[in-house]
Amino acid sequence: MKLSHHRFPLLELVVMLSGIVLLPFSTFAQNHQAETLAAKVDKIFANWDKPTSPGCALGVIKDGQLIYKRGYGMADLDHDIPITSASVFHVASVSKQFTAMAIHLLAKQGKLSLDDEVKKYITELPDFGHKITIRHLLHHTSGLRDQWSLLVMAGWRLSEDVVRDEDILELVSRQKDLNFKPGDQFLYCNTGYTLLAIIVKRVSGKSLREFAAENIFKSLGMNNTFFRDDHAVIVKNQAYGYVPAANNTFKFNVPNYDTVGASSLLTTIEDLVKWDQNFYDYQVGGNDVITQMQTTTTLNNGDKFPYTHGLAVGNYKGLKIVEHSGADAGYRSHLMRFPEQKFSVACLCNLASTNPGMLARQVADVYLADLLKPEAAKPVAEIKGVTLTEEQLKLKIGAYWNPSAEDFAKVTLSNGKLYFAGGTSSELIALSENRFQMKVQPAEVRFEPGADGRLQMIVNIEGRKPILFTQMEAMNPTADELKEYAGAFYSDELDATYRIEIQDGKLFLKRKKYPAASFMTAFKDAFINIQLGTLRFTRDAQKRINGLIIGSGRIRNMRFVKQAQ
Repeated sequence: MKLSHHRFPLLELVVMLSGIVLLPFSTFAQNHQAETLAAKVDKIFANWDKPTSPGCALGVIKDGQLIYKRGYGMADLDHDIPITSASVFHVASVSKQFTAMAIHLLAKQGKLSLDDEVKKYITELPDFGHKITIRHLLHHTSGLRDQWSLLVMAGWRLSEDVVRDEDILELVSRQKDLNFKPGDQFLYCNTGYTLLAIIVKRVSGKSLREFAAENIFKSLGMNNTFFRDDHAVIVKNQAYGYVPAANNTFKFNVPNYDTVGASSLLTTIEDLVKWDQNFYDYQVGGNDVITQMQTTTTLNNGDKFPYTHGLAVGNYKGLKIVEHSGADAGYRSHLMRFPEQKFSVACLCNLASTNPGMLARQVADVYLADLLKPEAAKPVAEIKGVTLTEEQLKLKIGAYWNPSAEDFAKVTLSNGKLYFAGGTSSELIALSENRFQMKVQPAEVRFEPGADGRLQMIVNIEGRKPILFTQMEAMNPTADELKEYAGAFYSDELDATYRIEIQDGKLFLKRKKYPAASFMTAFKDAFINIQLGTLRFTRDAQKRINGLIIGSGRIRNMRFVKQAQ
């Protein structure tokens, strides 16, 4: 029934005097729902929502609109400046998708092809005996060693020493080996994206900063976004990076990079909304480029890998996602898109101990609660397993080595139970004499004799190919035996000398700019250092130590030659 204002004069007068606008009930319900969602999200970030801590800027995006934005914590602890959605953050590897877009734009202009050999543009790149293409760089399948690991191995102190393009090129030009044949494997490689930025500069005649500003950021109205190729440039509204320190305090920690491509993009939550929308309206690049940028990688053997052009394509609780994280110095970042729902979460943090990828998922849990499928509970902890004798268990203990990935794992026995330590650590539940289930994740571990008689350990992790480890000869060297490893070892690929010394019956490694590092014994002639990775000593025909090989995640087979006394 229509209500006439003549019948309710008093009510009308009260409304006019109070300034209240009567809204439909549905609007009140929507507002109440939004307030409820906001309260749940604020609770996720409560630990940083205070004037004494760094924190995060959050943006929740739906249908191209920023439906919720908040700053939690401080952008600048020196001057008590809070974080807002307009705070400018260094977003580390979230930069890569913008570098990829720049390459695609040049390809669309006919100035290069993704299948061009990299040496066509970067003549400093050594001839490794295999063709490395621009596409390999985009997909992290080039086999090149990672620049940050190379710099650290060569004695650089990241966030203290200024890193420039020429420093990275000089190191790359010294390399003699690849981690693997291009296209055979995926291994995250920052070097590739630095080389892509250099290619942009050499092809276009403009730095990546200039090219991206003219061809991406200006077109999208991203007025507070740029590639910072000079670490000394003043940036208004900048959020500074921090790391945790003693007694609940923090220390200033920002990257000193004058190199871009792999990192060094500065942006805001509000600008990322405009970039996110480009994946729907194709204003920059067009439909064909946006499609390519979200098409996953195919390896030489035909296997698909979920990484593409600066983006990772996956699934979260039943919904497709496209995302990427970033981590540099005191900065952490994450941009996560649910393309079918036109919903995204951007989370930029200035504290190294935060995990914005996890935080973004928790925010998505709040807003997409009705669409997300609950993750199936992992039943592995409920498996009772079978009982094996101590003799059966003892046969499995020891050090294991995967030569193709230069990966180390260890199996130990404690209180009648086997434990695995490698990329993850877990108790092993016996399913049979030679089959075990990890307790912490859906992964099976199987033991079987190899062709050379040594025991092999096959690790099957859900969603991955089996990983093969071989049991290695144990070693417990005496003080006299340790002396054999002492000496100076030089790498011309790093132009660095490592000195192995003995102190108090233990081996220590000394190198430029870093404190002495201790070792843990891994297996015969091999040791583990937390920072450097696995160090394997080599021997000549007379069984004398003549060199050293270091493998460290994104660097494999880095050789050092023992120097004459």
